[in-house]
Amino acid sequence: MELYRRALCASPDHPPSLYNLGACLRELNQREEAEACLRRVAALDPADADALYQLGCLLYDEARYADAAGVLRSASVLWPQNPMLFFHLGIALARSGDPWQAIGCFREALALEPVFPDAQFNLGNAYSLLNEREQAIACYQEAVRAQPDDPLYRSSLLNEKQHACDWSQLAVLVDLQRQSVAQQPAQPIHPFYLLSIPSTRAEQLQCGRNFAAHQLTALQHERKRLSFRFDRDPQPGKIRLGYLSSDFHEHATAYLTAGLFELHDRNRFETIAYSCGPEVDSPMRGRLRRAFDRFVDLKALSNSAAAASIHADKVHILVDMKGYTTDARTEIAALRPAPIQVSFIGFPGTMGAPFIDYLVADRFLVPQEHEADYSEKLVLMPGSYQVNDRQRQVLEPPPRPALGLPEGAFVFCCFNQPYKILPETFRVWMRLLEAVPNAVLWLLESNPAATRNLRVAAQQAGLGAERLVFAPALDHSRHLARLTAADLFLDTFPCNAHTTASDALRSGLPVLTCAGDTFASRVAGSLLSAIGLPELITFSMPDYERCALDLAKAPAALRLLRERLRENRLTTPLFDTPRYVRHLEDAYHQMMAVYAAAGAPKRIDLTVTPQCSGAS
Repeated sequence: MELYRRALCASPDHPPSLYNLGACLRELNQREEAEACLRRVAALDPADADALYQLGCLLYDEARYADAAGVLRSASVLWPQNPMLFFHLGIALARSGDPWQAIGCFREALALEPVFPDAQFNLGNAYSLLNEREQAIACYQEAVRAQPDDPLYRSSLLNEKQHACDWSQLAVLVDLQRQSVAQQPAQPIHPFYLLSIPSTRAEQLQCGRNFAAHQLTALQHERKRLSFRFDRDPQPGKIRLGYLSSDFHEHATAYLTAGLFELHDRNRFETIAYSCGPEVDSPMRGRLRRAFDRFVDLKALSNSAAAASIHADKVHILVDMKGYTTDARTEIAALRPAPIQVSFIGFPGTMGAPFIDYLVADRFLVPQEHEADYSEKLVLMPGSYQVNDRQRQVLEPPPRPALGLPEGAFVFCCFNQPYKILPETFRVWMRLLEAVPNAVLWLLESNPAATRNLRVAAQQAGLGAERLVFAPALDHSRHLARLTAADLFLDTFPCNAHTTASDALRSGLPVLTCAGDTFASRVAGSLLSAIGLPELITFSMPDYERCALDLAKAPAALRLLRERLRENRLTTPLFDTPRYVRHLEDAYHQMMAVYAAAGAPKRIDLTVTPQCSGAS
């Protein structure tokens, strides 16, 4: 690198020296200077496809996916025989929201280089984005055949099979996934994939740590270059809150949190939305824009530029609402743009990340004996960790025949995504249908592969196809209304219903759950505790099955439960948004007090400490 700098002193516009200096700088993650070098080469020699290729890859590294796709497309015209170029163009197109174009690029790369596991894998990713599950599975299987020891390929194959309810090889893939957490930490699997399979809290913590360590290694230079500094002002005036999310639109998280943002006490807090998601014109987007003091779109910015923007705003507390979920920009939080950083509502578990100080939870979710398996300090909310928007109204339901449901049947339902349905739970459901002859099971119609595989599994259990009824996707208000047509919601295990469970309870539909030992397996229990229905929480699958059967055969008892649920919606904490906001604001004040006193983050238990220090 030093030799190239010396060469450029003698000849500032020498393209080979600029190119090679840019390549060295990119290798060292010194991306800002690398970009300047490569852009200069492209300006001096617009036909230099290699410089454009390097520049496009650098822009992708910075999460500037649309810019990267534009540059790489230009390079592909100049260098049509390069499979790696089409491969990276496909990735950039997929991440910028154009999976169909990405599929064409990956197929072009494979035509140029038939044995190309990464291209097969990313072709699978593109099909997955399009909900084309069987095509995605076929691609992942090809990638695994080429590199059977790659944990990323295997974990994606497992997750895709779960989405399709294809349970072939499930036990083998689950075991391999769990083993890879301990045995292959340098090749981290995505932490979200561990939540919906049988796994322990310790494994989930280690998986998060592996993933966070990988991110921090990649960002090491940028963290050092930015080196953000913060003032420990003991009296900061208003606390400036930054909420980081890609879900500020018609999304489950927005349905939960809109009321929170509107009810923040503007005398004590300034709120800023940092949006990394699509700019979608919708009623929810408009409502959220009005709810914040400022609404900042970070989508087009690199991770470094986004972090610098948050730091320049002097945010006191950055609240990451995505964690390790789809379209997350965890790298922004990893650059530590705020002195206090909180994981909230998006990721149901520990992130294992040293750059996240606090996790909003509750005592049911995380009993005291579980706390050692969480890297964050816990904020223990009274009631449930889950905020709910009190403004959501439930419309009158249409008649059952309009929903495809038989009149007079007992309707078990589960509107969880299919990836949460595992064979053990489904076998319980089939035994319930066998024991209650007039019952049907009402499920979400997510993708054709899952619908077909679940019907086949029901037939293999000796039940007719008519015993499963599939519900198409609807807008949120109509979905809430149709829930009231069911009799009992059957939860999944080990990954519970989350927003889906609170939607059911809001609609007056009892939810029966089985609680395990992990955060994701205790969410529905948290909600039921907060709404005063603990008898619907079971702790083993036999008890879950027994309770479901008892309720299906005791209409009077189920009717009393529904009446209690209807009353409790108005009097218990779950849907009391102002109460929740006051408690969360108290937690923010306690975080700031600890930080101002130069203390390390510590657990905040709002169930035992003085609460509600100010009005919302």
